[in-house]
Order: sequence, then structure tokens, then C-alpha cells
Amino acid sequence: MIQHNFNLFNKKFEIDKLKIVSSNSWIWSLRPKQPTLGSSIVSLKRSSHSFSDVTNEEMADLAHLIKQLEKTMMLAFDYDVMNYLMLMMVDKHVHYHVIPRYKQTRQFMGLGWFDKGWPTLPNLSDNQHSDELNILVKIQHELTHMLNN
Repeated sequence: MIQHNFNLFNKKFEIDKLKIVSSNSWIWSLRPKQPTLGSSIVSLKRSSHSFSDVTNEEMADLAHLIKQLEKTMMLAFDYDVMNYLMLMMVDKHVHYHVIPRYKQTRQFMGLGWFDKGWPTLPNLSDNQHSDELNILVKIQHELTHMLNN
């Protein structure tokens, strides 16, 4: 059952398709829905439904990945605050929703991006721009480019 949840999670969030970077234990990928510019998922690379199952080595690896993520997101989109939400109510796999928060509108690819929840909770069901313009690929490219520079 745990492996089944893991496979469903990966499919639902298009982890392989939207991957930005993979560490030893974690994958940083874009969220298919973008409530704010650069909204992402950080997910454990192995099947697990309990945070207490994460090893010390995996936690150390997560700390390293978060430093890369925050530096890259700051360079790319100049966020004001970063929210990390571990909910696991529906998707029972160890993962965080990473939601950059913005006081003011950001522009990317000629589109305005508003943080409609600022300064309260983010609205994870919001999807500011459809992917008609392949915007996810463009965000992914921008983050990958910033990560490697």
C-alpha cells in the first residue's frame, strides 16, 4: 500500500517531469499548480508515509537541499518569505509544499503573479496561470539555470 501511495504521489505531482534537482534523498520539483510564482514540492525519494521514518542522513541532506532551494528562489524571484507546509492529509508520502510568498506582484514571462493569500495562509488550490504558454517549463528552466550559476 505504501508503494502504491508513492507511485500515485509521483504521478499526481509529475515529479519526474517537473524536477528541478535531485539530491541523494530528496527531489525538488515544481508544483503543477502555482498558487505563487515558483511554488514547489520537496519530496523524499523513497516510499514513506511517516516523517518519523526519515533518517538522520536524509535530514542532513534535506538541510543542504533547502539551502540550495532558498538561494536559487531568491536569485530567480526575490521572494519575501518562504512557507514550508507538510500536510500529508491526502497525499500520504513524506513531502513539503514549498510556497514562496510575495508582498507585491512579481512579473515573469510577461505575466503578473499575485500572492492572493498574503499575509495569511497560501491558497494551495489556486493556479494563477494555466499552462497554455508552457509556463511550468519556463519556470523550471529559470530555476535550473539559477541553480547551476
